[in-house]
Amino acid sequence: MSKVRSICVYCGSRFGASPRYRALAEAVGGAIAAAGLTLVYGGGQVGLMGVVARAALAAGGRVIGIIPGHLDEIEVSQQGLSELHVVPDMHTRKRMMFDRSDAFLVLPGGLGTLDEFIEVTTWSQLDLHDRPIILLNHEGYWDPLLGLIDHVIREGFAGPESAHLFTVAGSVEEVFKILLVSERPRHAAHPDLF
Repeated sequence: MSKVRSICVYCGSRFGASPRYRALAEAVGGAIAAAGLTLVYGGGQVGLMGVVARAALAAGGRVIGIIPGHLDEIEVSQQGLSELHVVPDMHTRKRMMFDRSDAFLVLPGGLGTLDEFIEVTTWSQLDLHDRPIILLNHEGYWDPLLGLIDHVIREGFAGPESAHLFTVAGSVEEVFKILLVSERPRHAAHPDLF
């Protein structure tokens, strides 16, 4: 894996039920800027998405937002971004976010965040990329998802290799330690993995 220069953050377009999620998003945005990385994200000013972007900007970071036109009308794009791309649809948004990123970081979020995590992880399973995917399991937020993935593997609908397609971090500091580690082991795509 070449050096990580940009990181895509998937996270909620809501703030969540606790102020600790907002604090986490602020810490992530500031840490991305401090590490000299470009933040790639969904372009909105709402929820944790907006918090991450504003924190990165406030810390002097470069931020690229990518938002479909129909969401721009609802969520309203974050102002002051280094780059803002208003695209025709969700598929274009997700592909452009993927293309502009060297790594992926998943914060707490809802169904959209789950969709983005599953898609980028499936693309890794299919050997379409070997970029790091980090699930930030802040205070156990993603424990139910991790349990579901273990269940899918136990029931034979995915191979044990599927548990190694992403890395789980417990803190913002751990995320950046993981990014410094060499490329994760690869596996050959195989129908039995699905």
